[in-house]
Amino acid sequence: MVKRGSITVFLALILGLILSLLSSGLESARMAAARTQILNGMDIGLYSLFGQYNKSLLKDFDLFAVDGSCGGKELDLASVYDNLESYMKPVMKQNSQKLSVQQGGISGYLLMTDSDGEVFYQQSVQYMKETLGSHGAKLLLNKIRNMQKKTIAAEKRGNEIESKGTIENYESEMDSAQQKSQALLEEKKKQEEQQEQSGFTDGKMLPSATEETPPVKVENPIPAIRRIRWMGILDLVLPAGAEVSNKKVKKKELVSGRKLETGLAMEDTVKTDGTLISQVLYQQYLVEKLGNYMEPGKGGLSYQIEYIIGRNNSDKANLKSIAKKLLLVREGINAAYIMSDSLMMAQVQALAAAIAASFLIPPAAVVIEGALILCWAFAESILDVRELFAGGKVPLTKNASNWQLSLQGMPALVDKLDTDRQNDEKGLSYEDYLQIFLLTSSKAQKIEGGMDMIESSFRETENWEEFQLDHCITALEASVDVKANGKKTYTVAREYHYI
Repeated sequence: MVKRGSITVFLALILGLILSLLSSGLESARMAAARTQILNGMDIGLYSLFGQYNKSLLKDFDLFAVDGSCGGKELDLASVYDNLESYMKPVMKQNSQKLSVQQGGISGYLLMTDSDGEVFYQQSVQYMKETLGSHGAKLLLNKIRNMQKKTIAAEKRGNEIESKGTIENYESEMDSAQQKSQALLEEKKKQEEQQEQSGFTDGKMLPSATEETPPVKVENPIPAIRRIRWMGILDLVLPAGAEVSNKKVKKKELVSGRKLETGLAMEDTVKTDGTLISQVLYQQYLVEKLGNYMEPGKGGLSYQIEYIIGRNNSDKANLKSIAKKLLLVREGINAAYIMSDSLMMAQVQALAAAIAASFLIPPAAVVIEGALILCWAFAESILDVRELFAGGKVPLTKNASNWQLSLQGMPALVDKLDTDRQNDEKGLSYEDYLQIFLLTSSKAQKIEGGMDMIESSFRETENWEEFQLDHCITALEASVDVKANGKKTYTVAREYHYI
């Protein structure tokens, strides 16, 4: 017997609604899966793109960046996007989804040099935080700041001493004193003549001009030091046989000298870091990655830290600049100690009086005393700076035990440059002074100079002769339109930052 089935009209209507609901739900789930797949494709594309960072740049300078020029000479964003899309497409083809990229592009990006180099600065600081740690950074800051206060004061004092021109004006001051002395002698003679004519005195008679005793001959070190001051500073402070680099750079080819490429629509994501701790970490990064006179670097210049401080286009000019700064600092320190030491001041005053008497110019004693103090401080400073350039250390402040040059030894200073100088293991080295000079430089100067030297150095790397920091991409935002299953078009935007 055949069994017949039947449903009611109501059930038939309900089943139609249920089937429509199921169909809509399945389609909705399918489109949601498609959108998720598109997002995954964008993420994988960005991760893969930024995974192609410049490995040589990371190895040498611990900086993460994608080469935006793709090996060329110009920023090539079209090739960068094509590279991104090539990583997206395989993901789009997975599963049963029919996804096709309609259009897309880069809607924003950051370059290493953007925000006046803040992007580069923060990457450098981040690396040092991970390497040195916050505790190490604080210890380094305290050490440098303690040295910095005394060094800044000493340099200021040295500048004031030099600006007075006491040694350079020595001759004119002596002439002036001689004129005063001559006037005094003439007054004496005139008074003696008046006495002879009148035959009596008022009790205020000046000593007779004919009663002067012959002057005692004494060696005056001031002319010898004046001649030494005219010598080239590098000849005085560099050890015998030391070679100076003759390298030069063209500033118009460096970051600081050319018009830079700029990023697009993402600079608001860069927050300026103005903390002192970060500045100390950054300059420690520079010292670690770049060369100086003691350990020359590779690239356009060998003395790269000196360039950041001096900002000249040649190694020799930058080394001269550092030598002058060191000399001013040491001169201020040494002059302050001479004037604070009663025994040394007694020696200076005695010699000044003897020299004035030998010239028959007693009023010149004050002028000679000032010149002697500066000559002695200058001569001692030459020995200090020469020791620094020889790789030794010098004390931050002087005392009787670490003073090197006697007052009588000044005329023979040139013969004592390598015999009288001393190394103080507890003192400051040449690199310590570079750290201090860096800390007193502005943040902008350090960032600009650091980018110049890193770019110049990296161009020495094989196949990177055309390298430019303003072609280095550190963050990127991309937008793409993808049609899903021939129906709906999704617009998706994603971004990626190295830090």
